[in-house]
Amino acid sequence: MSLRQRLMRRWQRLGLSLGAALLLMVSFAEAQTFIVLHNFTGGQDGANPVAGLSTDGAGNLFGTASLGALGYGAVFELVHRGSGWVLSPLYQFRGMPDGFFPEAGVTIAPDGTLYGTTFYGGIAGYGCNQGGPVQCGTVFHLRPSATACTTALCPWTETQIYEFNSYPNLFWPNFGDLIFDQSGNLYGVADQGGGGTGLAGGVFRLTASNGGWTETNIYEFLGTNDGGQPLGGVTFDNAGNLFGTSFGVPASGVPYGSVYELTPFGSGWTETTLHLFQNGDDGAFPKADVILDAMGNVYGTTSFGGSGNGGTVFELSLTQQGWVFTVLYSLAGPIGRGPFSPLLMDSAGNLYGTTVSGGAYQQGSVFKLAQTGGGWTYTSLHDFTGGNDGRAPYGNLIFDASGNLYGTAGWGGSSGNGVVWEIAP
Repeated sequence: MSLRQRLMRRWQRLGLSLGAALLLMVSFAEAQTFIVLHNFTGGQDGANPVAGLSTDGAGNLFGTASLGALGYGAVFELVHRGSGWVLSPLYQFRGMPDGFFPEAGVTIAPDGTLYGTTFYGGIAGYGCNQGGPVQCGTVFHLRPSATACTTALCPWTETQIYEFNSYPNLFWPNFGDLIFDQSGNLYGVADQGGGGTGLAGGVFRLTASNGGWTETNIYEFLGTNDGGQPLGGVTFDNAGNLFGTSFGVPASGVPYGSVYELTPFGSGWTETTLHLFQNGDDGAFPKADVILDAMGNVYGTTSFGGSGNGGTVFELSLTQQGWVFTVLYSLAGPIGRGPFSPLLMDSAGNLYGTTVSGGAYQQGSVFKLAQTGGGWTYTSLHDFTGGNDGRAPYGNLIFDASGNLYGTAGWGGSSGNGVVWEIAP
């Protein structure tokens, strides 16, 4: 089975409609606010950006393309020049030596260098795909070249700081971006491996020491009553606790996923399950990180379920009686193709998100939820048509200093390989 066939099977398993026909471009309500910044060609810039974007203090955009380039994915930078944007390929993955298929975005370190993961690749871990040397994934570090650039293309220097291995280790780091703690340690998730029942994945930490990095599994899911197969990353609160979601483990006590908290305790971490999804009005199969507001309330999404069948937007608030789960909004759309990316909150407390499918043309959408009275009002900011504007927005959303909203669509665009887009307020 080829790499592309393997990835297509994976996306199908996760609920993405890959066979949707491209639609003709039609007018939509806020056409003047939606702009395509870059159409991926499948060449040096890559193809199929399933991850979202990161931005530095200068307003430059950084991201990954899961395929294209040399066939294994790429890391890119978009810089605003004049009235347009210019994309520079920073690195092209080569496969087995350095990894391939970056599903997550890149994390910008305080020194401006980039950290990220590849789902497959590396040289250490045979057996992770149950029958072939696809390997188990990598954590990489990119920094600008130490020598002056004299050509139009200025690739960065890549270093593998960790290679995942097969059972009993964690393997296959997934869609969640890496995050730093205040001490400079990196945290992330892998959706398989570990010592729990069913190899249900876990949360890992990478600590820099003696010129290298040491990996520690800070929690391995049991796959029983705590969750399993985490797809989204983890989020810190102000006290240093970690919050995240798990997709769920079939034929277990958590078949529809969970929200969990990890609390430092002694030399380890204690796991608390905050909510077990029931595939009812609460939704099912969360695939994204959660976010927290200033009060410590937790917000997230599910990709399935809810009264509209298109997933839910939920809140968990801590009371004297414990954590209280509330559905803020149920999305309408095809079953299993709701939000895949984490929510984004503005200074007024409004929430922003995407759906992989759904919307007016069933090709995905960008939405806003505004709190009004005792409820939340839904506004569609853009319904993707599957044409030049793209389709299937997988990744996270970000704001710039002016309130412009940026994201990616994994497919569609003028070459069919995905786009980077902007919505101006």
